Amino acid sequence: MQLTKMLDPYELRAVPMTAADIPQLHELSVSVVWPHRPEDWDLVIRHGHGLVARDEIERLVGSTMWFPLGESHAAVGMVITSPRLQDHGTGRWLMGLVMDQIGDRGMVLNATRPAYRLYISLGFMPLAPVFQHNGEVTASPDTAQLPALGPGKVRPLLPEDRAAILGLDRAAFALDRTAVMDEVIGLSHGTVLERGGQVRGFALCRRFGRGHVIGPVVAETEAEVLHLIAPIVAEHRGQFLRMDTRAPDGPLRRFLVAHGLVHHDTVTRMALGRALPAPEGDARTFGLLNQAFG
Repeated sequence: MQLTKMLDPYELRAVPMTAADIPQLHELSVSVVWPHRPEDWDLVIRHGHGLVARDEIERLVGSTMWFPLGESHAAVGMVITSPRLQDHGTGRWLMGLVMDQIGDRGMVLNATRPAYRLYISLGFMPLAPVFQHNGEVTASPDTAQLPALGPGKVRPLLPEDRAAILGLDRAAFALDRTAVMDEVIGLSHGTVLERGGQVRGFALCRRFGRGHVIGPVVAETEAEVLHLIAPIVAEHRGQFLRMDTRAPDGPLRRFLVAHGLVHHDTVTRMALGRALPAPEGDARTFGLLNQAFG
């Protein structure tokens, strides 16, 4: 795959992404109405590999990234092209370059609606929808109205929970993203579900975009998820909050809507190549870390 592309009347070139690109990457994401702050770009750059497309006068007009998930798989994300170039094949060219870098790893991504047809044409297969809920929290949850939790208790996240959370995320997500998770834990506050002296679920919350994002969230049932996120939602009453989930319409998504986090958008989880491994144990990922990492 060539590292230059002719676009009438000028040429684009792809170069490695660095932290020095963050100001222009932020401008690029703003141009397509993505909420990422410069700090959000900094996080993904430090944990991934990226390319940027520049034109002949050094304007940054495109981006693409991939993130190792152990040795067998990679997540693809942050694929953006300037609106004025979206009908010129720039996205396909950038995807070809990043797929060459990824090699024979299995690939997974979350496709926006405008990019869905591109990924289908590249051979990606749809797996499941991802529902983005966000908005200003309008009410504090009434915990008395939550479904029964069962054995165990929900308590605030503590520094000594780090190892248990990393292990639980690894089992539920079924792929290794320890490095980024280790940093995200340090950036987050949250809750854990403790049962029999062991952490059996967790919900993290950190600054992102217009406010805060809840995620990842790992638990065995939606009832557990509601008990894990209710204190976080209450803490952010009157503030902008987001959660991305693959859960279908049910108690979790209805809870989010009832507290001001409306359904804002839907993307599609897609995969190519090696099959994704199944989760280990009963815990599942109910809330994404972000759409780039899954």
